[in-house]
Amino acid sequence: MFAVDFRVNPEITEIVPDFKVGIIHYNNITVSDSPQMLKGRLQLFQEQLFFDMDDKELTNFPGLLEWKLAWKALGGDPNRYRPSAEALYRRVRKQNYLVPVNSAIDMNSFLSLQYEIPLGLYDTAQIEGEIEIALGKPDDRYEGLNNRDNTLDNIIVTRDAKGAFGSPYVDSKRTAVTPQTTDAVHVFYLRPSMNRDNALQLLTAAGNMFTGINGGEATSYVL
Repeated sequence: MFAVDFRVNPEITEIVPDFKVGIIHYNNITVSDSPQMLKGRLQLFQEQLFFDMDDKELTNFPGLLEWKLAWKALGGDPNRYRPSAEALYRRVRKQNYLVPVNSAIDMNSFLSLQYEIPLGLYDTAQIEGEIEIALGKPDDRYEGLNNRDNTLDNIIVTRDAKGAFGSPYVDSKRTAVTPQTTDAVHVFYLRPSMNRDNALQLLTAAGNMFTGINGGEATSYVL
């Protein structure tokens, strides 16, 4: 089973002691157009969420609130750069529902909405060397999936030997999962308050859902 080595830079846990990430390695997956079941499930979840938000603030969702607080503690401006899960919820609140992309990305979006946390999904063939999760520096930047050149100073980044390629804000085009992807790594920016046993249960359930749609094998652990 092919896997990528990860490490979390201590500068993060010095500020947020309970910081933890979940990692799932996928091997031999098949990425294609999403089946109708996944498209329907993602659409229905967004429609239900829209009505659920009618009498709720975003801070009423525990996962979004925890990540907003962690974001601020680490030095990120939550009004300028929002965690990706919060950005998804804001889209849903405007009924700007997500358009299906492919079976991997759509499942990633569904899981992020369901768990109220940022997620990153990366093609391991485009990753070189060990991955470090650290606080971004002024020279951490990349062309993101938002079609912008993103500067990631004081925002958590995932970086390899080539430089930063992901974050809980927006991911890069370099490591995007496509129909050519056969091996991938899934990063779950877990709620800091979640204990490790519950985190492993979440990862197991998520991995089963992902491979149920995309095939392959999943191996998960918590950092």
